[in-house]
Amino acid sequence: MAIKIGVNMEFVRHDDKPFAWGVAKAAEIGYEYIEPMVHLGRELLSEAGYFHSVSMYDDPRWMAEICDKHNIKLSGLSSHTPLIKPEISVEYLKMAIRFAADAGAPVVNTDEGPKPIWSSEELDYQLMTYTLTEASMVAERHGVSIGLEPHQQYSKTPDGLDRIYNLVDSPAIGINFDTGNSYLAGGSDPYEWLENVKDRLVHVHAKDISMSQSDAERGKVTGTPVGCACGEGVVDWKKVIDIIKPVAEDKDIILSVECGRVDEAERSFEHLTKLL
Repeated sequence: MAIKIGVNMEFVRHDDKPFAWGVAKAAEIGYEYIEPMVHLGRELLSEAGYFHSVSMYDDPRWMAEICDKHNIKLSGLSSHTPLIKPEISVEYLKMAIRFAADAGAPVVNTDEGPKPIWSSEELDYQLMTYTLTEASMVAERHGVSIGLEPHQQYSKTPDGLDRIYNLVDSPAIGINFDTGNSYLAGGSDPYEWLENVKDRLVHVHAKDISMSQSDAERGKVTGTPVGCACGEGVVDWKKVIDIIKPVAEDKDIILSVECGRVDEAERSFEHLTKLL
């Protein structure tokens, strides 16, 4: 068991290339794992080959075949859907879990999502309980974990993320810790937060935050889609790795790099590989 390095497929977003191209590029850089994005239905850009997201109407074993061709494994699926909106998230998450199981991804990552403007906090937590209960029952059957990520209005603090985690007692529910989101939220020390959740980790988003973004947004936002290259921002990656190491004695922990460009993915891989 060990800490291993993967990359979220957002790293090819600005190249306007399809999923298969991104898998080949990740392998070329040296990554062992990828984290694909999945969506419902059909959408123009990925259908035309200009975007990396994969429709869950496609065959999950097609995804697995592409990964096998390049000796790439799946660390999880980027399957973010608003837990607070069960009319969207229940069926989406259940489909993502079944897709993940068939494709060979051990985790589906999600968060509470933006809340409806009309709902109360009390109602929001009831709705999340409903969604996570439905999803966790399917996840348990399929042996897939649900990674809850700090990313929105309630999960932006350690107590808030813990409250969502504790809504449903299921072995399928864990934490997908995001180093960048936890830093940008600004309400707590991200390393203390990681220490608090390390035993519940099922996945990690390795997201660094540039000094300019830190100065402009820390304490004003709850998260960000991607960060800068790992090692070029504010995150102390040696400290992150030292916190995770004891957990990685019992299971693999994947650091899934979240950046927005191929060159950033290359530099991130170089930096994290040296530390590991």
